[in-house]
Amino acid sequence: MEAVILILTLLFVAFMALGVYAGVKTVRAAKRGVDRTITQARRSVEDTTLRAKSYGQPGVPGELAQLRLTLRTSMRATQDALNAGATEDASLSESLGLFQRLSAHGRELDNDLKRLEREPDRAAVATLLPGLKERTERITHAAESLRWAARDRARRFADDDLAALGAQIDLEAGALRHWTTEEPATPRDDAAGHDWTASADKRTPPPSLTPPDPRLRTGYPWQKSAKPETTN
Repeated sequence: MEAVILILTLLFVAFMALGVYAGVKTVRAAKRGVDRTITQARRSVEDTTLRAKSYGQPGVPGELAQLRLTLRTSMRATQDALNAGATEDASLSESLGLFQRLSAHGRELDNDLKRLEREPDRAAVATLLPGLKERTERITHAAESLRWAARDRARRFADDDLAALGAQIDLEAGALRHWTTEEPATPRDDAAGHDWTASADKRTPPPSLTPPDPRLRTGYPWQKSAKPETTN
């Protein structure tokens, strides 16, 4: 009896521990989902603000906002393309590693641009704009190279798979039309292999030269059943 009580106690403790573990996992997953939603919302608001500044504020503030918007748009598009391709192509893992290193430079540049947006000395910031534009172009060009290379690779794989599939379909279509390549047999040759006398003695008709199509015996949903003939 004591052993039964001990086993039941252990099972109860195990179930309680499992429930606590599942609850913690659920809370953590919900927290990650909320954090991800907040991050996406913050990015959308910041992108909208940068877009408004790039069009609404002339001079240095507008140019800084345009550089940040260009940088963020290019880096995000490249990240999405690489992450999407890596799920089906493991060779993109190296490209993801390179993009992570490039992202470090992108974050550093974005922080510099954000800090310069709050700089009151516009004349000093204007002298830094050529260098900032060059850094932005170099980073976005590298990101675009990775992005388009990944897309070209995916498109090439799709084209190769489609070509192989087309070849297999052509082979299957040829196999389905095998009768077009066979020589038709003459009735004399077919009749030579049958004993018509024996068939006549047994009062059974000779075998048909064309075997019945089994598909004709199969009903289809759109077929109506034949009406029985009425007798007088």
